[in-house]
Order: sequence, then C-alpha cells, then structure tokens
Amino acid sequence: MAIQVHTKFKIMKPAHEVFNAFIEPELMSNFWFSSASEKMAEGKTITWRYEEYNAEVELTVVEILEDQKIVFKWGPAEEEHTVTITLNELNETTTIIEVNETGWNENDPDLINNLLGNKEGWVYMLTCLKGYLENGSTNLRAAIVF
Repeated sequence: MAIQVHTKFKIMKPAHEVFNAFIEPELMSNFWFSSASEKMAEGKTITWRYEEYNAEVELTVVEILEDQKIVFKWGPAEEEHTVTITLNELNETTTIIEVNETGWNENDPDLINNLLGNKEGWVYMLTCLKGYLENGSTNLRAAIVF
C-alpha cells in the first residue's frame, strides 16, 4: 500500500473558480505561493516562489482536467512526490476539493513527522484558499512562522 497524505475541504464556490485559483499565478498568489513562473498547463515545468520564506519549488504538471483535476510532481528525483488535486462540484455553489500526496519513503526515520507536517501544510493551504475564495481574504497566506 502506498503511503499518502489525504486532505479534503468544502469550498462554497463552483469548481471553475476553485480550479482557476490554482492554475492562474495571479490568483494563486492570493492564498498560496507568492508567484509562479507561468500558468499551470499539462506538460509544463513551473517554478513557484515563496518570497516571504526565500524559497522556491519546481514542479512538473502531469495532468490537467479542466475544473476537475490537477496532477503534478515535485521534489528532488530521489524524493519526488505526486500531488493530485481533485474537484467534485456538488452544485453551482459548492465544491469538494481533495488533495492526495504520494511518494513517501516508508523507511524514512522521520516519516511520521514528515507526514504530520505535510498534512498541516495542506490543511493550512486549503484554509487560505477557502478564506480567499469565500471571503476575499488575502492576508492568511504565508502567515506560518517557522
């Protein structure tokens, strides 16, 4: 069985708005990373930046199904993870968003801490997304203090 981190949230917006918030850099910067090298598209390699943390991550977009699914890979080759974001529109005002991340090394002595930290990260990001899309809040992003 593959080890995965699974997070699920309800967003009170249509799937199209949730989807666009992820693929459009100017929208994503309101709740997640501060910038992206370009819009997400299948087959593209993109760099996301966190100016506040002086960090960046490179990812490769594996699959895009408009308003339904985004799949990307990130991390170094020996530790590459696959993230699948699935959107299930319940009606024109409600979408269930699920994030699954796989690629964990079951022999890693820090596995439990890494899984917990990753889960916290996804819950935080989805909380910021919900705040942004439902209430226009852009001041939750990058509030985690290390």
